[in-house]
Amino acid sequence: MKNISIQRRTSLIKELMVGIINNVIQNDQIGHISITDVELSNDLSFSTIYYTILKDSKENLLLVANLIKENKKRIRSQLANELKQIKKIPDLIFKYDRSYEEGAKIDKILKDLKE
Repeated sequence: MKNISIQRRTSLIKELMVGIINNVIQNDQIGHISITDVELSNDLSFSTIYYTILKDSKENLLLVANLIKENKKRIRSQLANELKQIKKIPDLIFKYDRSYEEGAKIDKILKDLKE
């Protein structure tokens, strides 16, 4: 079971990251970036941020990955400004969340089986 402190920090990082990432990365082509999940390592040194985008074509996914990479320091800096009560801000790892795609594929397969 996760430590309550880790759960609180994870929840707080997720809440803050939604606003920060959409503030830093504003691009009409990709639309809104949603933060679907955040995982924080037990030693609090790494935080994995899972995201999806509204317009998820391959080109847009590549664009978002590049924009995140280019702005990673700025995103972390803004997170640090919001988390002043936390001494050590975790390194951020961003990953595209494919669970929605996988869920849609499974739904389609099940629908096709019913027909």
